[in-house]
Amino acid sequence: MEARLNPFTSPVATKFWKHIIAANTVLAESTLPFATQELVKLRASQINGCAGCVDMHTKEAAHAGETATRLHLVAVWREATVFTDAERAALELAEQGTRIADAAGGVTDEAWANAAEHYDEEQLAALVCVISLINAFNRGNVMIRQPAGDYRPGRHF
Repeated sequence: MEARLNPFTSPVATKFWKHIIAANTVLAESTLPFATQELVKLRASQINGCAGCVDMHTKEAAHAGETATRLHLVAVWREATVFTDAERAALELAEQGTRIADAAGGVTDEAWANAAEHYDEEQLAALVCVISLINAFNRGNVMIRQPAGDYRPGRHF
């Protein structure tokens, strides 16, 4: 499979993605735990059908020490016993934030309040930004049909 477009050979796309990648660096430096960020990115990417991001975030999380069991269970996190209450709150917020178009009300007050019980204001801000950013990456990659499988950890960090 080959991508429809190489975003790093187009001057416009290169400039755009450079800024999006820089935004990810800001989030990596936040106090929101790296494991939570990767689990959220993985779940949103699964929902959006973004093979490139599923490949990247599975490998980045594993490289950082995440267990295979937890990575395999992200798609069914509600039924899995391996996630903390804080991670569950983040995954719920990620799902609702990713599926905004599917629900007229967007993110529920209950999901927001649950996340706010586990994360301080700066971490909540980072969580909102992580969810927003991964959805932007997903949409770009899905449109150009970015292939998956050859990502190496550390390549974009």
